[in-house]
Amino acid sequence: MSACSIINGRILDPASGYDGAGTVVMEDGLITAIGSSAKPVGEIVDAKGLIVAPGLIDMRVQTGEPGREGKETLESAGKAAVAGGVTSMVVMPQTKPVIDDVSLVEYVARRAEQTCAARVHIAGALTQGLDGESLTEIGLMRAAGAVMFAGGDSAISDAQLMRRILSYSSVFDALIAHRPEDPQLSKGTCTHESELSSRLGLIGAPAISERIMAERDVALAELTGGRLLLDMLSSQAGIDVVRAAKARHVNVACTVSINHLALNELDIGDYRTFAKLSPPLRDETDRQALLAAVNDGTIDAVVSAHDPHPAGEKRLPFSEAAPGAVGLEILLAAGLTQVAEGALDLTAFLRAVTSRPADLLGLPTGRLAEGTPADIVLIDPDMPWLCDNTQLRSKSKNTPFDGRHLTGRAVKTFIGGEVLFAP
Repeated sequence: MSACSIINGRILDPASGYDGAGTVVMEDGLITAIGSSAKPVGEIVDAKGLIVAPGLIDMRVQTGEPGREGKETLESAGKAAVAGGVTSMVVMPQTKPVIDDVSLVEYVARRAEQTCAARVHIAGALTQGLDGESLTEIGLMRAAGAVMFAGGDSAISDAQLMRRILSYSSVFDALIAHRPEDPQLSKGTCTHESELSSRLGLIGAPAISERIMAERDVALAELTGGRLLLDMLSSQAGIDVVRAAKARHVNVACTVSINHLALNELDIGDYRTFAKLSPPLRDETDRQALLAAVNDGTIDAVVSAHDPHPAGEKRLPFSEAAPGAVGLEILLAAGLTQVAEGALDLTAFLRAVTSRPADLLGLPTGRLAEGTPADIVLIDPDMPWLCDNTQLRSKSKNTPFDGRHLTGRAVKTFIGGEVLFAP
């Protein structure tokens, strides 16, 4: 590999706290020198006016491969990822068939290596076929390379099974991601329970549903010593549970989707199905609480919650439309827009999409340091652009940000020192 150096940029590495001018030197896929005293070698990339940051790590990406390639393939997801500054992504197990055994972990890993521009890591299923009943071989899948384990889009209602999962996984120090949502309180709902949902005639899920399941899972993590990741919190009630658990030193972390940081329930407007999500968009007080929790570090990671659906699954009556939105190309830009508006701290946001996910997953990426993989994104924090879903690289185009003006964007993405995206 040839050498390459990035000069004149603002180097921002949340892992070390470095924020200043300097040079980043990349050789043979690794960062070999960094800082104000680094001497450029090889090809020169002038990053004047740009932020030089670690490539983003997205901990929640759904693709359709295998089995539902019409929604998204690993190849199309990779193109969307690098265009959004995402250099590593964790793919969820809810494919067809479900990623619930070693052979499927290995298959997806091979397919990703062959077709995907971004680095792909795999989340194995917690239960066989995601049936919520039969525990998978977590230890074997972890040995095969799975970086975490997830229950898909539905919560595991059986507390005894969840206890077994957390206890068993603790032997392997495996990260267990679970959606905190009481299945009975959320059954048959399609939005947030509020005055707005009543006015629209839609059945809403109360935020207390999230709190109840989060409290149960935290108690089980405390009992077993398992590593718990509360996946995609959406409410102040959920954040309060995490804060209390962390104060007691329970081994718990949590994520939030970029959608819930940038949007609220009013964005469903006149039954706009592109804004139908799971968990649902909640009220503005919840959004503000989530933003504050990113800024103070209570929320460990911000995810895209990339969930592609073709038009036929979205252009339906609101209660019948599939929930979910694409987000790989939106994650960075929507976060930077919140930074530009003063709602998010830049370093806190970047930490939640780089070094903190890397720490949770045990990855060497997500930081700018000598000897680490040269996965880097150059960011123009002031670039204004209009989100046009027809221009997105994902196969599916379902985004609630369609038609919205955003501020900030990735302008060049390196993976292993090679340019994988440059418009």
